[in-house]
Amino acid sequence: MTTKSKTPSRPHSRVEPLHIPDDVMPGLSIDNLIFGLDHGQLKILLVKHSVGPGKGHWALPGGFISMKENLRDAASRLLKSLTGVEDLYLEQLKTFGRVDRFPSERVVTVAYYALVSAEDYILVAGRDATDAEWFEVNDLPELIYDHAEIVEYGRGFLRHKVCHEPIGFNLLPEKFTLLQLQELYEAILGVKLDKPNFRRKMLKMNLLTPCNEKQKGVPHRAANLFRFDADAYYRLAEKGFSFEF
Repeated sequence: MTTKSKTPSRPHSRVEPLHIPDDVMPGLSIDNLIFGLDHGQLKILLVKHSVGPGKGHWALPGGFISMKENLRDAASRLLKSLTGVEDLYLEQLKTFGRVDRFPSERVVTVAYYALVSAEDYILVAGRDATDAEWFEVNDLPELIYDHAEIVEYGRGFLRHKVCHEPIGFNLLPEKFTLLQLQELYEAILGVKLDKPNFRRKMLKMNLLTPCNEKQKGVPHRAANLFRFDADAYYRLAEKGFSFEF
């Protein structure tokens, strides 16, 4: 994917009026917060609007809901139509309804989120978007409305969730190294973890099954490979535990 300039765009002083089709629910929208892990970096999927108050500016992919549409169906439809990304399991994150969050209209938005491997998706900017791109979480352009607030809330939620559920394992290959696992946690938590301490705690929880084989075709010393033991996780989950380091 071609690297594009990430210079923030300043909102225009003139607000383009909001045109709402007759078949959608007025005052209620969807915004998708899609986290993508890309070679050890945590990124967020953004689109550049081509119409409406946010024209020419970066935003979370979203829009309005049809009168006859379920919320999750609307989230999936909007994500696909704006970015080309489909077949994600989207979970509801939170409803954002600050009175002044949207210009000229009162609009409440329901945010959905997903955590995926960014390398698995080809982005195609579609309807109402001139561009779609992954941005590193610490180097985002200026976002419209309250989307920066949604991103910040989502990051905090994700940091908490990854410490209490094994949501990150689906981003790794079936066989992975302890270094790959540590890099995943570092990307999501936004911190540098102590290598010996991380490995000791992970192995102590017995969630990893040794594959009894090493990496192949690497230019450095080959590391041992592991698998995630889902059964061991569910046994631990019944007792209550934490991944915090």
